[in-house]
Amino acid sequence: MDKTAILQKFNEHSKNTLMDTLGIEYIAVGSDFLTAQMPVNARVHQPYGQLHGGATAALAESVGSAASNFFIDQKTQFINGIQLSINHIKSKREGMVFATARNIHKGKTTHLWEVRIVDEEDHLISIAKMTNIVLNSSKK
Repeated sequence: MDKTAILQKFNEHSKNTLMDTLGIEYIAVGSDFLTAQMPVNARVHQPYGQLHGGATAALAESVGSAASNFFIDQKTQFINGIQLSINHIKSKREGMVFATARNIHKGKTTHLWEVRIVDEEDHLISIAKMTNIVLNSSKK
């Protein structure tokens, strides 16, 4: 499957989900990464007009979960996130943030991802570590 088709598939699966609500769009994929973007606007602000940490965490988990799909048999397996740890480094009020997931560990039953969230100028906004578990579809 070519890169454009992969991104289109991920974006199609996001329709009518939290990713769609937050405006998350998958924009780049490579052999060792997946990147998505999310607009920073009132929809993802906390009451003080800054990017909500929960929205940032949702972006990180979305990208980390989607990326694990490259390493499983999607006909017989699926992914569940089991742990997310995130540190918020810098606030943001408007513009765009970009989350890139890179694999740290690819096991048979768990995957570990580092997800870096940066702004348009590549300033670090947040950094996350996410663990996914690989489950058999019969347990879905």
